[in-house]
Amino acid sequence: MAESQLTLSATSAHPDTALVRVEHVTRVIATRAQRTAILDDITFSVPARSLFAINGPSGSGKSTLLNMLTGIDRPTSGHIVFAGEEVRKMSENRLARWRGRHVGIVFQFFQLIPTLTARENVQLALQLGGALPRREWRERAHTCLDLVGLADYADRLPSELSGGQQQRIAIARALANDPPALVADEPTGNLDSKTAAQVFGLLEELTQRGKTVIYVTHDPRLAARATARVDLLDGRIVAHAGAEAVVTVYGNGNGNGAAKGAATAREAQP
Repeated sequence: MAESQLTLSATSAHPDTALVRVEHVTRVIATRAQRTAILDDITFSVPARSLFAINGPSGSGKSTLLNMLTGIDRPTSGHIVFAGEEVRKMSENRLARWRGRHVGIVFQFFQLIPTLTARENVQLALQLGGALPRREWRERAHTCLDLVGLADYADRLPSELSGGQQQRIAIARALANDPPALVADEPTGNLDSKTAAQVFGLLEELTQRGKTVIYVTHDPRLAARATARVDLLDGRIVAHAGAEAVVTVYGNGNGNGAAKGAATAREAQP
Protein backbone atom coordinates (compact mmCIF):
# COMPACT_ATOMS: atom_id res chain seq x y z
CA MET A 1 0.00 0.00 0.00
CA ALA A 2 1.37 3.40 -0.91
CA GLU A 3 2.28 5.67 1.97
CA SER A 4 -0.54 8.15 2.58
CA GLN A 5 0.07 11.81 3.36
CA LEU A 6 -2.59 11.64 6.08
CA THR A 7 -1.24 12.24 9.56
CA LEU A 8 -2.99 10.21 12.24
CA SER A 9 -2.84 11.17 15.88
CA ALA A 10 -1.41 8.33 17.93
CA THR A 11 -2.98 7.13 21.15
CA SER A 12 -1.54 9.53 23.72
CA ALA A 13 -0.92 6.84 26.34
CA HIS A 14 2.41 5.03 26.57
CA PRO A 15 2.28 1.55 24.96
CA ASP A 16 2.63 -0.07 28.40
CA THR A 17 -0.35 1.92 29.71
CA ALA A 18 -3.90 0.59 29.51
CA LEU A 19 -6.17 2.55 27.19
CA VAL A 20 -9.17 0.55 28.43
CA ARG A 21 -9.80 -0.99 31.84
CA VAL A 22 -12.72 -3.38 32.33
CA GLU A 23 -13.42 -4.20 35.98
CA HIS A 24 -15.86 -6.88 37.17
CA VAL A 25 -18.27 -6.32 34.29
CA THR A 26 -21.42 -8.43 34.25
CA ARG A 27 -24.26 -8.33 31.76
CA VAL A 28 -27.45 -10.12 32.74
CA ILE A 29 -30.61 -10.50 30.70
CA ALA A 30 -33.57 -11.20 32.96
CA THR A 31 -37.02 -12.48 32.05
CA ARG A 32 -39.82 -13.71 34.25
CA ALA A 33 -38.61 -17.24 33.74
CA GLN A 34 -34.85 -16.90 34.21
CA ARG A 35 -31.74 -14.74 34.46
CA THR A 36 -29.02 -15.33 31.87
CA ALA A 37 -25.48 -13.99 32.40
CA ILE A 38 -24.09 -13.02 28.99
CA LEU A 39 -20.92 -11.73 30.65
CA ASP A 40 -19.88 -12.99 34.08
CA ASP A 41 -17.50 -10.81 36.14
CA ILE A 42 -15.09 -9.86 33.34
CA THR A 43 -11.86 -8.05 34.26
CA PHE A 44 -9.04 -7.14 31.84
CA SER A 45 -7.15 -4.23 30.31
CA VAL A 46 -6.33 -3.20 26.75
CA PRO A 47 -2.78 -1.84 26.29
CA ALA A 48 -2.51 1.40 24.33
CA ARG A 49 -1.43 1.01 20.68
CA SER A 50 -2.09 -2.72 20.76
CA LEU A 51 -3.78 -4.98 18.23
CA PHE A 52 -6.16 -6.50 20.77
CA ALA A 53 -8.32 -9.56 20.07
CA ILE A 54 -11.48 -10.63 21.86
CA ASN A 55 -11.54 -14.26 20.81
CA GLY A 56 -14.08 -17.04 21.32
CA PRO A 57 -16.76 -19.22 19.76
CA SER A 58 -20.27 -18.06 18.90
CA GLY A 59 -22.29 -17.34 22.02
CA SER A 60 -19.26 -16.61 24.20
CA GLY A 61 -20.21 -12.95 24.73
CA LYS A 62 -17.68 -11.34 22.37
CA SER A 63 -19.99 -8.91 20.58
CA THR A 64 -21.79 -8.02 23.80
CA LEU A 65 -18.44 -7.15 25.36
CA LEU A 66 -17.48 -5.02 22.36
CA ASN A 67 -20.80 -3.16 22.63
CA MET A 68 -20.03 -2.51 26.31
CA LEU A 69 -16.66 -0.99 25.43
CA THR A 70 -18.25 1.50 23.02
CA GLY A 71 -21.28 2.30 25.16
CA ILE A 72 -23.74 0.84 22.66
CA ASP A 73 -24.84 -1.44 25.50
CA ARG A 74 -24.40 -0.95 29.24
CA PRO A 75 -23.25 -3.46 31.85
CA THR A 76 -25.55 -4.66 34.60
CA SER A 77 -22.67 -4.07 37.00
CA GLY A 78 -18.97 -3.23 36.90
CA HIS A 79 -16.88 -0.44 35.42
CA ILE A 80 -15.40 0.34 32.00
CA VAL A 81 -12.86 3.16 31.84
CA PHE A 82 -11.98 4.05 28.24
CA ALA A 83 -9.37 6.75 27.59
CA GLY A 84 -9.89 8.08 31.11
CA GLU A 85 -13.70 8.23 30.92
CA GLU A 86 -16.03 5.88 32.75
CA VAL A 87 -18.43 4.86 30.00
CA ARG A 88 -21.27 3.74 32.25
CA LYS A 89 -21.61 7.15 33.93
CA MET A 90 -22.18 9.14 30.75
CA SER A 91 -25.60 10.33 29.66
CA GLU A 92 -26.75 9.16 26.24
CA ASN A 93 -26.06 12.58 24.68
CA ARG A 94 -22.59 12.84 26.19
CA LEU A 95 -21.87 9.24 25.26
CA ALA A 96 -22.77 9.89 21.63
CA ARG A 97 -20.42 12.89 21.50
CA TRP A 98 -17.66 10.96 23.25
CA ARG A 99 -18.03 7.99 20.93
CA GLY A 100 -17.84 10.22 17.86
CA ARG A 101 -14.50 11.65 18.98
CA HIS A 102 -12.81 8.69 20.70
CA VAL A 103 -13.94 5.44 19.03
CA GLY A 104 -14.19 4.44 15.40
CA ILE A 105 -16.50 1.46 14.85
CA VAL A 106 -16.08 -1.06 12.03
CA PHE A 107 -18.97 -3.48 11.51
CA GLN A 108 -18.87 -6.95 9.97
CA PHE A 109 -21.48 -6.02 7.35
CA PHE A 110 -19.99 -2.54 6.64
CA GLN A 111 -23.16 -0.53 7.45
CA LEU A 112 -22.53 1.99 4.69
CA ILE A 113 -25.40 4.25 3.61
CA PRO A 114 -26.31 2.80 0.19
CA THR A 115 -27.43 6.11 -1.34
CA LEU A 116 -24.21 7.94 -0.41
CA THR A 117 -20.90 7.74 -2.24
CA ALA A 118 -17.75 6.52 -0.51
CA ARG A 119 -16.69 10.11 0.16
CA GLU A 120 -20.12 11.07 1.46
CA ASN A 121 -20.14 8.08 3.86
CA VAL A 122 -16.87 9.32 5.35
CA GLN A 123 -18.11 12.91 5.44
CA LEU A 124 -21.21 11.80 7.33
CA ALA A 125 -18.98 10.58 10.16
CA LEU A 126 -17.31 14.00 10.18
CA GLN A 127 -20.68 15.71 10.36
CA LEU A 128 -21.75 13.56 13.31
CA GLY A 129 -18.39 13.86 15.07
CA GLY A 130 -18.18 17.64 14.84
CA ALA A 131 -14.37 17.61 15.09
CA LEU A 132 -13.71 19.60 11.91
CA PRO A 133 -15.39 22.60 10.26
CA ARG A 134 -17.48 21.80 7.20
CA ARG A 135 -15.00 23.39 4.79
CA GLU A 136 -12.44 20.69 5.72
CA TRP A 137 -14.71 17.66 5.35
CA ARG A 138 -14.00 16.94 1.69
CA GLU A 139 -10.22 17.06 2.10
CA ARG A 140 -10.32 14.94 5.25
CA ALA A 141 -12.56 12.35 3.57
CA HIS A 142 -10.16 12.21 0.62
CA THR A 143 -7.13 11.64 2.83
CA CYS A 144 -8.92 8.91 4.82
CA LEU A 145 -9.87 7.17 1.57
CA ASP A 146 -6.29 7.55 0.37
CA LEU A 147 -5.03 5.86 3.53
CA VAL A 148 -7.07 2.74 2.74
CA GLY A 149 -6.09 2.85 -0.94
CA LEU A 150 -9.47 3.92 -2.32
CA ALA A 151 -9.15 7.63 -3.10
CA ASP A 152 -9.91 6.86 -6.76
CA TYR A 153 -13.25 5.30 -5.72
CA ALA A 154 -14.51 8.32 -3.77
CA ASP A 155 -17.50 8.95 -6.05
CA ARG A 156 -18.73 5.35 -6.21
CA LEU A 157 -21.78 4.05 -4.39
CA PRO A 158 -21.42 1.00 -2.11
CA SER A 159 -23.25 -1.14 -4.70
CA GLU A 160 -20.44 -0.38 -7.13
CA LEU A 161 -17.76 -1.69 -4.76
CA SER A 162 -16.62 -5.17 -3.76
CA GLY A 163 -17.03 -6.45 -0.21
CA GLY A 164 -13.39 -5.78 0.58
CA GLN A 165 -13.61 -2.27 -0.82
CA GLN A 166 -16.72 -1.58 1.24
CA GLN A 167 -14.96 -2.73 4.39
CA ARG A 168 -12.00 -0.47 3.63
CA ILE A 169 -14.44 2.43 3.14
CA ALA A 170 -15.89 1.53 6.55
CA ILE A 171 -12.38 1.72 8.05
CA ALA A 172 -11.84 5.11 6.40
CA ARG A 173 -15.13 6.27 7.93
CA ALA A 174 -14.02 4.99 11.35
CA LEU A 175 -10.80 7.04 11.03
CA ALA A 176 -12.55 10.24 9.95
CA ASN A 177 -12.54 11.93 13.36
CA ASP A 178 -9.04 10.62 14.19
CA PRO A 179 -10.08 8.61 17.27
CA PRO A 180 -7.41 6.96 19.46
CA ALA A 181 -9.07 3.55 19.02
CA LEU A 182 -10.94 1.49 16.47
CA VAL A 183 -13.22 -1.38 17.45
CA ALA A 184 -14.16 -3.99 14.87
CA ASP A 185 -16.75 -6.76 15.15
CA GLU A 186 -15.60 -9.71 12.99
CA PRO A 187 -14.12 -7.25 10.45
CA THR A 188 -13.13 -10.01 8.02
CA GLY A 189 -16.02 -12.38 8.69
CA ASN A 190 -17.91 -11.46 5.50
CA LEU A 191 -14.89 -11.53 3.17
CA ASP A 192 -13.02 -14.14 1.15
CA SER A 193 -9.61 -15.21 2.48
CA LYS A 194 -7.51 -13.03 0.17
CA THR A 195 -9.56 -9.90 0.82
CA ALA A 196 -9.69 -10.68 4.55
CA ALA A 197 -5.89 -10.78 4.66
CA GLN A 198 -5.71 -7.35 2.99
CA VAL A 199 -8.23 -5.80 5.41
CA PHE A 200 -6.56 -7.32 8.46
CA GLY A 201 -3.19 -6.11 7.23
CA LEU A 202 -4.63 -2.59 7.13
CA LEU A 203 -5.74 -2.89 10.77
CA GLU A 204 -2.25 -4.07 11.74
CA GLU A 205 -0.75 -1.08 9.92
CA LEU A 206 -2.96 1.30 11.92
CA THR A 207 -1.45 0.10 15.20
CA GLN A 208 1.99 0.83 13.75
CA ARG A 209 0.72 4.37 13.15
CA GLY A 210 -0.19 4.68 16.84
CA LYS A 211 -3.83 3.58 16.94
CA THR A 212 -5.30 0.98 19.27
CA VAL A 213 -7.37 -1.62 17.42
CA ILE A 214 -9.76 -3.90 19.32
CA TYR A 215 -11.36 -6.64 17.27
CA VAL A 216 -13.69 -9.57 17.81
CA THR A 217 -12.94 -12.87 16.13
CA HIS A 218 -13.75 -16.56 16.35
CA ASP A 219 -10.81 -17.45 14.09
CA PRO A 220 -7.80 -18.74 16.09
CA ARG A 221 -5.47 -17.69 13.27
CA LEU A 222 -6.56 -14.07 13.50
CA ALA A 223 -6.48 -14.16 17.30
CA ALA A 224 -2.89 -15.42 17.14
CA ARG A 225 -1.84 -12.31 15.18
CA ALA A 226 -2.91 -9.99 18.01
CA THR A 227 -0.31 -8.33 20.20
CA ALA A 228 -2.67 -8.90 23.14
CA ARG A 229 -5.89 -10.83 23.62
CA VAL A 230 -8.49 -12.38 25.87
CA ASP A 231 -10.28 -15.64 25.10
CA LEU A 232 -13.93 -15.95 26.13
CA LEU A 233 -16.07 -18.99 26.79
CA ASP A 234 -19.62 -18.81 28.15
CA GLY A 235 -19.20 -15.17 29.13
CA ARG A 236 -15.95 -15.67 31.08
CA ILE A 237 -12.28 -15.11 30.35
CA VAL A 238 -10.56 -18.49 30.12
CA ALA A 239 -7.17 -17.44 28.69
CA HIS A 240 -5.22 -14.32 27.81
CA ALA A 241 -1.91 -13.07 26.43
CA GLY A 242 -0.13 -9.72 26.44
CA ALA A 243 -2.52 -7.97 28.84
CA GLU A 244 -3.71 -8.08 32.42
CA ALA A 245 -6.80 -10.22 32.96
CA VAL A 246 -8.59 -12.29 35.56
CA VAL A 247 -9.05 -15.81 34.22
CA THR A 248 -11.83 -18.23 35.12
CA VAL A 249 -10.48 -21.77 35.48
CA TYR A 250 -12.97 -24.58 34.94
CA GLY A 251 -12.76 -27.97 36.62
CA ASN A 252 -10.26 -27.14 39.35
CA GLY A 253 -10.79 -30.51 40.96
CA ASN A 254 -12.04 -29.32 44.36
CA GLY A 255 -15.71 -29.80 43.61
CA ASN A 256 -16.46 -26.10 43.78
CA GLY A 257 -16.92 -25.48 40.05
CA ALA A 258 -15.17 -22.57 38.37
CA ALA A 259 -12.34 -20.81 40.17
CA LYS A 260 -10.75 -17.44 39.42
CA GLY A 261 -7.13 -16.36 39.56
CA ALA A 262 -5.32 -13.13 38.76
CA ALA A 263 -3.11 -13.36 35.70
CA THR A 264 -0.16 -11.02 35.30
CA ALA A 265 0.54 -8.62 32.48
CA ARG A 266 2.02 -10.12 29.32
CA GLU A 267 1.93 -13.64 30.69
CA ALA A 268 1.22 -16.00 27.80
CA GLN A 269 -1.45 -18.59 28.30
CA PRO A 270 -1.26 -22.07 26.76
